[in-house]
Amino acid sequence: MASHRLKPLSALGREFLAVESIGPVTVAEVMDVALASLAARRGQEAVVGAAAAQAGIPLPPPGRAEVGAVCGAFWVSPEMWFLEAPFATHEDVVAHLRPVFGEAASITEQTDAWARLNVTGPLGPLFERLCNLDLGRFEPGSATRTVIEHVGCYAIRRAPERMTVLGPRSMAGSLHHALTVAARSVA
Repeated sequence: MASHRLKPLSALGREFLAVESIGPVTVAEVMDVALASLAARRGQEAVVGAAAAQAGIPLPPPGRAEVGAVCGAFWVSPEMWFLEAPFATHEDVVAHLRPVFGEAASITEQTDAWARLNVTGPLGPLFERLCNLDLGRFEPGSATRTVIEHVGCYAIRRAPERMTVLGPRSMAGSLHHALTVAARSVA
């Protein structure tokens, strides 16, 4: 029987994560975060909220992202959030969340569906070329859906000079290209 020597590849199809520094901007591929969607089932919103509060899991309001004791979260639609946790301890993130929410919520593994890129440096000049975010009002802790180069993405402002961009894994190359080209234009 033949043995296989499979190697995990990043969303950009690389053995090692892409990290590019262009002038003051760095675009870094990230793979150490587990991601799951959490949707409260109809009529179970209060149960989900109480279970999350008891477990130390934030369920932020629209347009916001928060970090909690167990994991971080950002709002994606009414009664729905993406939950983020360290991959090293939450590889099967759904198995960690299911006991907390039981049948009150639908929880779906999302880790491999999304490419995650962290952008650090002066964000204003870069993102004004990429999308319609008003970074003057999009302060740290903000999260929203936007479009970058025709790719539907989530943008989460982590700090004044740090943004996480999540885009479909199938579009990782296009998203990475858009970010690095914009970084070169402001360098």
